[in-house]
Amino acid sequence: MTTTTSPDGAVRRFDLIAFDWDGTLYDSTAVIVRCIQAAVVDVGGRLPSERDAAWVIGLGLAEALAKAAPDVPPEKYPELGARYRHHYLRHQDDLVLFDGVLPMIDALRARGHKLAVATGKSRRGLDLALETVALRERFDSSRTADETFGKPHPRMLLELMEELDVLPGRTLMIGDTIHDLQLATNAGCASVGVSYGAHEPASFADHGPLHVAHSVQDLHDWLIRNA
Repeated sequence: MTTTTSPDGAVRRFDLIAFDWDGTLYDSTAVIVRCIQAAVVDVGGRLPSERDAAWVIGLGLAEALAKAAPDVPPEKYPELGARYRHHYLRHQDDLVLFDGVLPMIDALRARGHKLAVATGKSRRGLDLALETVALRERFDSSRTADETFGKPHPRMLLELMEELDVLPGRTLMIGDTIHDLQLATNAGCASVGVSYGAHEPASFADHGPLHVAHSVQDLHDWLIRNA
């Protein structure tokens, strides 16, 4: 793999680092699980387990809710989505970045990396979150599931690479679910998993991440040494 030199003189292996949002940068997994469960019950579906509700995190909202509520008929999907948004917006102001995210983002920007968000959230949902945590100006671009294809289809990552003029071999995807890691594989990119989000890290092995970080500080340290 080719390398370039960062402004601080360090060798840079990846020019673009794309982050998943929920469960990777944003401490929202538990809230999302509860909102999915509440929405399914609201429309008459069987309460999904915490594990089943967590598994769908990272997918586009419509697909995620459909998989979490297999007994809910398709004609109720619009109501299901509306109930999820109702519950989630009630908790929007309760959500925060994981400790250490801002210093990590700023350190990567200082090294000359381009940074992006690739998320299963809606554009409206991501923009609200970015404004809440004052991160909008720290990312060079972003893609959401409702403006392109959802994960693990490679389109959102391919679009980011084209927009930012970065090749797959110079792009790293970071996420907390197998959907994120499969997205990277499908787009021809390397990946790193984080174990503190929605999916159990034991499920990551088949997707070949370069590293599995067990905290934001662990992720920060690995990226500074290896990215």
